[in-house]
This record gives sequence, structure tokens and C-alpha cells, in this order.
Amino acid sequence: MEKLKEHVLLKSKEAYAEKLFAGTSGNLSTIDREKGLIAITPTSIPYPILTADDIVVIDLDGNVKDGKHRPSSEWRMHTEIYKNKPEVKAIVHTHSPNATAFAVAHEEIPVVLIEMMFFLLGNVPLAKYAAPGSEELGRNSVKAMEKRAACLLENHGVVAVGQDLDEAYIRAVYVEDAANIYIKSRIIGNPRIISIEEQNKMRRKMGVPEE
Repeated sequence: MEKLKEHVLLKSKEAYAEKLFAGTSGNLSTIDREKGLIAITPTSIPYPILTADDIVVIDLDGNVKDGKHRPSSEWRMHTEIYKNKPEVKAIVHTHSPNATAFAVAHEEIPVVLIEMMFFLLGNVPLAKYAAPGSEELGRNSVKAMEKRAACLLENHGVVAVGQDLDEAYIRAVYVEDAANIYIKSRIIGNPRIISIEEQNKMRRKMGVPEE
């Protein structure tokens, strides 16, 4: 778990530096599936002073197994995703400003960049609003990400998942990048969405089911 804690620390600081997190908002985690243990960021500790010793280890029921702090207030969302998406081994939850603007507007981010197919498996859908820190928030995220690698949380932020923390993190970055470009294209004029036919061509290349 020490390596996982170090990785969580590294990506937390990277997310803060890239402004995916603000203040003490946002959180991320990774799981050791064999042990059933999760390394997750603590609650309410500023990222610039965070150390590996501050990272908390919990089980899938939220019981603290190692650490001197309380886990992120969103631990229930994390555990709910892990319980219902066995392929997922890492979760990154951001409040990145451009993507969160769409979450507040209750708008999905359509496929405006071909890279979204490779990194996000398509558009970035909306997960229905649920109270922060609730299991319902996790369940709504699972439903929204049935065929996707990330989603927007209504009036809240972004969740991205992956088979490891690097993959989940880069997906969170691409959500924010797509949101930023889509906003600017709307200012310029009428953005053109990549057609479902072209999306399905990419799905065939990627070996995933067409939609």
C-alpha cells in the first residue's frame, strides 16, 4: 500500500498544480483489488502540504485501516464505484472549472474531438444530482459511466475512472480539455459534433461495441 499511497500523493499534487483541484476540493483514490484496500486522499488538508503519511487507507466499507486522518468526504462515492465497476482500479474526482461549468448548466460534453473516443470512449454524460458524500452520488456515477470512462456530476464536478491512477488522471485532464475547447468553439460560432457514424468507425477500430 505504500507505493499506492505515494502514487496518490504524486497525482494529487499534479492535479492541484494543473488547477483540476482548488483549495482542498477534489479527491482521488486507487485500489488494491486483491487486498480490498483503497488509498484515498484525506479530507480538508491543503494539497501543497500533503505528504504520503497523510494518505488514508480504507476498506470497501469505509473503515480506516491505516492513516491518522479521516478519508475524503467523498469516500462513499469512491467505494460505490469500486463495488459496481470491477474493472476500475482508480478514480479521480475534480472540480475543474470548464467541465464543472457544463455540470452546473446540466449539459453533457459531446464528441467534438476525436481524442475523446480514445481517452473517454465517447461523450461525457451527466450523472443525476445527489448530495455530496452520499452513496447515491456513486450509484448515479456508475449509471452514467456504463459505457464511458468519465462523467459530469450535476452542480458538482467531474469523475474519471481507469485501470490505474495514471489512466484515470489523464482522462480527467481530457474532460477539462474538451470542455475548454467546446466552450471556445461555441463563442466562435456553431461547433460541429463528430457524427455517430464516424464515432462508430472509431469504435470498430478500438474493438468496442457500436452505438
